[in-house]
Amino acid sequence: MKNLTNKKILFIICGGVSAYKSLETIRLFKKNNAEIKTILTKSAKEFVTPLSIVSLSQGKVYDDFFNVQNETEMDHIALSRWADVIIVAPATANTISKLSHGSSEDLASTVILASNKQIFLVPAMNVRMWEHQSTKNNLETLKGYGYKLIGPVIGSMACGEFGEGKMSEPLEILNEINNFLSNRLINKKIKALVTAGPTNEYIDPVRFITNKSSGKQGYEIAKSLFKRGFDTTLISGPTNLSIDKNINLIKVETAEEMFKATQKNLPTDIAIFSAAVADFKINRKNQNKIKKQENLTINLEKNIDILNYVSNHNSMRPKLVVGFAAETNDLNKNAISKLTNKNCDWIIANNVSKKNSGFESNYNEVIIHYKDSKLKKEKLSLKKKSEISEEIVDRIVSQIN
Repeated sequence: MKNLTNKKILFIICGGVSAYKSLETIRLFKKNNAEIKTILTKSAKEFVTPLSIVSLSQGKVYDDFFNVQNETEMDHIALSRWADVIIVAPATANTISKLSHGSSEDLASTVILASNKQIFLVPAMNVRMWEHQSTKNNLETLKGYGYKLIGPVIGSMACGEFGEGKMSEPLEILNEINNFLSNRLINKKIKALVTAGPTNEYIDPVRFITNKSSGKQGYEIAKSLFKRGFDTTLISGPTNLSIDKNINLIKVETAEEMFKATQKNLPTDIAIFSAAVADFKINRKNQNKIKKQENLTINLEKNIDILNYVSNHNSMRPKLVVGFAAETNDLNKNAISKLTNKNCDWIIANNVSKKNSGFESNYNEVIIHYKDSKLKKEKLSLKKKSEISEEIVDRIVSQIN
């Protein structure tokens, strides 16, 4: 598996009977030329020893957060930056609970909290623990943060019971990580452009017209693309959001500025237009503040349609152009009309009149319409915008690969 060669894998082993499987997993990764470091939690040392891990991984084992020698190197930061992938195996119910609540009480949890890399959880626990609602809630939270799961599987357990909750086999873990890294290698060569947020169109130096938009969905899409290895550029209107420093962030304010920034970043392979661009701008902006008066007439003119411009560009049209349709009525009808009129490949439509989703909410519910008649429209049910983004990027990866 060439995708694993020289890749930096950080294993976090937690305390559970399945910890023994992590030794075989480490052996397989090392056999495939991965570079390995390991964090061993306090309870994990009851099941496996640092010496056995060092022998198999030929890499350093960390087991003490408050080690003077280690912390002079700021291990909890250095390790989170060093790794290409972090694998928590076994991920016990206790560990999953702590991570979902942002715990940072030991080296393992602190590294995870400080990480901007893809984190894989390999759950292992009793079937009743796995089926418990609190575990389900914790996993939903972590999925919303972008964590990925490998397993668990159904089988006989050390406790004598049978059911779902058994840790996945080492070879399955190896294959999952290899596939993930394979996609990242492919995606690194692919440029993705995302627009997000509103635009402001000034009436005078202190007043403007705008569209209601938080930019949250666009930012989450950019994050998901970057995590998958895409060379990602985010053109953002005015928001209070932050983004990973490795994503090329271009801040703009007006539709004209967003258009010019888009032009400068063509050609690109994928373009996702989630920004709520103002349809109109002021015909002539007043240079001074307009004084209060009984009546005021403002003349508007159409802004350039950025999505339409890019979708119909003869020489620099991206391979995949995705538009968004924020609607308050006739959702599917308006989305299909926009898909046809703009000549884009997908339209992602959402009903912004719903109080529990869209705009300032952290949740969304969307319908994806495809230009390709072989593909049926898909509804992504209400969930966190980060999860919606992961599902959208899943479909992008499937289409381009």
